[in-house]
Amino acid sequence: MTLVEMGIPTVRSGRPSFDGRPETPLLVDRFGRIARDLRVSITEKCSLRCTYCMPEEGLPAIPPAELLTAAEIVRLVVLAVRELGIREVRFTGGEPLMRRDLEEIVAGCHAAVPGVPLAMTSNGVGLRHRAAGLAAAGLSRVNISLDTVDRADFARLTRRDRLDSAMSGIRAAAAAGLAPVKVNAVLMRQTLDGSADLLRWCLDQGCELRFIEEMPLDADHEWARANMVTAAELLEVLGARFRLTAVGRDDPSAPAETWLVDGGPATVGIIASVTRKFCDTCDRTRLTADGMLRSCLFSDQEFDLRASLRAGASDEELAQLWRGAMWQKWAGHGIDAEDFVPPERTMGAIGG
Repeated sequence: MTLVEMGIPTVRSGRPSFDGRPETPLLVDRFGRIARDLRVSITEKCSLRCTYCMPEEGLPAIPPAELLTAAEIVRLVVLAVRELGIREVRFTGGEPLMRRDLEEIVAGCHAAVPGVPLAMTSNGVGLRHRAAGLAAAGLSRVNISLDTVDRADFARLTRRDRLDSAMSGIRAAAAAGLAPVKVNAVLMRQTLDGSADLLRWCLDQGCELRFIEEMPLDADHEWARANMVTAAELLEVLGARFRLTAVGRDDPSAPAETWLVDGGPATVGIIASVTRKFCDTCDRTRLTADGMLRSCLFSDQEFDLRASLRAGASDEELAQLWRGAMWQKWAGHGIDAEDFVPPERTMGAIGG
């Protein structure tokens, strides 16, 4: 199957096409999906250097003038909620905690759209100093990336010896009421043997653990399908220590399939983005830290929202650009296609 047959555009465009789009204010695409979950990357900077995400030296810095300001982020979030039907917002990076004005961003969004859940994906490093303040600003909950509870493995994988800080950040988030605290772990060959230990730790902490199949979004472009750990392999490892009962998905658009652990009520989730893809129910739209609209993690087709915003575009003009960008969304990521090409941006540059 070719990329074109999958509905994946091969030509980039400065302005999106509206050909065939129905009259609706919502973020509908050509395959009938409606985006209701907004991911907003607010920085490319990070305090770790995870091998599946960033190069050792970090990502190229975005010039300050090209980074969306706190006020611009708030305006776009409010626009997405009021005009485009967005129901949930998640702040990502890089690492969101690298923005000193994170609390200002959260507070501004919460004040303008108080009924909308505001979440954050973080590595937890330094979160213990800011969890209470973020909760007070209006943050609803956090997802924290933690791939292992083995200190040596953590240091090798992240190129930083910060496991204690990450763990204390998780505890601080729970104490601040940023619940449920979800822990995300990327499945890696070098940490597979410790996956049961990670699950045990999360159960003891009252966290919801979700494992994620590694995707071809690494900066070093070393991902290979043959080397990745699959959901099936993980279930075999976890099953040797825990009794797992399949639950499935409560929400069809949720990325994680869940299993009861030892009869419940605790669960463990697996996001099998590669081997059990869920592209046909994807409901996400993405905004990069430099103000580019992306309809899919794996699409290099971007539309410059920042330029229109700074040129004085009205809310309706910005909304129309956003609607057109989402109308171009791919049918799926195409990882199994023979001519699949990973996106130019890495996960750290797109936002999780």
